[in-house]
Amino acid sequence: MSLRSFFALITALVFGGSAAVGVSSYVKNQTPTGLKPVLAQVVVAAIDIPRGTVVTTEQVKIREVPRDQLHALAITKLDDAVNRAVITPMVKDEPLLEAKLAPKGSRGSMAWVTKSGMRAFTIHTPSLASGVAGFVMPGDHVDVLLSMNGEHNDGTGGGSTSTLLQNVEVMAVDQRIDAPAENRVDLNQLRSVTLHVTPDQALLLDLGQNRGTLHLSLRNPEDVRDAQTRPATLSDLRVRHNPPAPVVVAPPAPAPIPAPVLVVEAPKPPPPIQYIHVYRTAIQKIVKHPTDGSAGVAVESELSADGQAVGFR
Repeated sequence: MSLRSFFALITALVFGGSAAVGVSSYVKNQTPTGLKPVLAQVVVAAIDIPRGTVVTTEQVKIREVPRDQLHALAITKLDDAVNRAVITPMVKDEPLLEAKLAPKGSRGSMAWVTKSGMRAFTIHTPSLASGVAGFVMPGDHVDVLLSMNGEHNDGTGGGSTSTLLQNVEVMAVDQRIDAPAENRVDLNQLRSVTLHVTPDQALLLDLGQNRGTLHLSLRNPEDVRDAQTRPATLSDLRVRHNPPAPVVVAPPAPAPIPAPVLVVEAPKPPPPIQYIHVYRTAIQKIVKHPTDGSAGVAVESELSADGQAVGFR
């Protein structure tokens, strides 16, 4: 073997060994891909479950999910979910969480649907059907209007309507706490609406229901700002029904044409008197003859050397 071949062999062995060490180190640092993830069981909804419903075995099922994806509050046994009231509506295949169910052993009722610190207040009024035409569903947000008759402190008579509450959630329509499939309530069955309000708002609803008539006004769910309104009175209807006659304003009279002004020019002053100087050679006098024809004035003056007239001025 020549020296050149020997060095080539040594170089190949060195590079080959380095590559083998690098591949071995890479393989050791990689996570095994052939292993299956650790699974855990979780209870999920088999169908859509509305709030207030008591969970039955037909409404739930078991599903396996990766353990690292399991929610801390997830229910893992069917017995822990059955016979418990649903506080928050759930959709099909959604995992059941402890926070979405009433405590175990409690009966399903509106009380568990009501949030802590809030109240469920039901209003009964014959105007609900005409006011919202059956389109108010559980979960919608409405404004509550109060209509009152009689004389008011401000002196307005004939009654008034004002906005009592704004952006109030509807918890139930009659005895339904979930929206029907057709998204409309039969007007013949629309007798009451249960609202989700604060304790102070419940007092206002009770007083308004006893002293006047309550109406509902449906609002967009994304419209969360309070509207700036004022009570509407009978005088407002009268003004709108009989608008004041328009005031006809006569066009302004044309401005009078000023009389022409006669401009009298001042008389021009007479031109100044000019004199013609006549020089005579016979005598050493100059006679100044004015141009207006009056008598001349003799003035002594010198003549030129040749005795001719000097000239005229």
